[in-house]
Amino acid sequence: MDASHRDRLDLRTTQSRDDREIEFGRIVAFSDGVMAIAITLLVLNIETPDLPTGREDELAGALFAQWPDLLSYAFSFAVIGRFWIQHHRFFGALERFDPRLVLLNLVFLALTALVPFTTDVLDRYGSEPVAPMLYALTLALAGLANWAMIAHALRHGLVRPDAQAATLPFAARRGLIPTAIFLASIPIALISPTAAELSWLLIFVVVVVRRARGRRR
Repeated sequence: MDASHRDRLDLRTTQSRDDREIEFGRIVAFSDGVMAIAITLLVLNIETPDLPTGREDELAGALFAQWPDLLSYAFSFAVIGRFWIQHHRFFGALERFDPRLVLLNLVFLALTALVPFTTDVLDRYGSEPVAPMLYALTLALAGLANWAMIAHALRHGLVRPDAQAATLPFAARRGLIPTAIFLASIPIALISPTAAELSWLLIFVVVVVRRARGRRR
């Protein structure tokens, strides 16, 4: 059996990090790169005010008028940033990986890479129901893919035994709360796009409440 054939077989089986450290490192580096690019592209949705000569004194007002774009940027930055933190901790807890985990990671990254586009659509057409619906659907599916990836790893023993307790909450039902909030906002957007967007703030309320309860325990 030649080396190339052995490699093809390896890709079909669970691989330990020690045996495939280079491949594992490439997966992590690729994931970090995709999320870094996505989070950087968000700022391109914010345009520098183009003021006519002699009207530079209106800059403050022109900048203030862009607050919806800045708010969308901050929200999307926070969501992708939270995805990255979870992803970083999760991959640090892995003992081994398999092809399905890699596939789920690619699905998660594909959806994360769409966030700058959906943010731009939201900035331009926020008053149209389809804009917040598209944004919410993208982030709901990204959150679901992330949850499925962690749940798969725990179910198939890919997480280090000493890290399973810390990883388990991210694969519990409560880990789907952000996804549920985004999905619930989709029908709300048909009635009021603004109300749908405001409902997304519940995600951060849930995070704050969970952290407060964790500290009390």
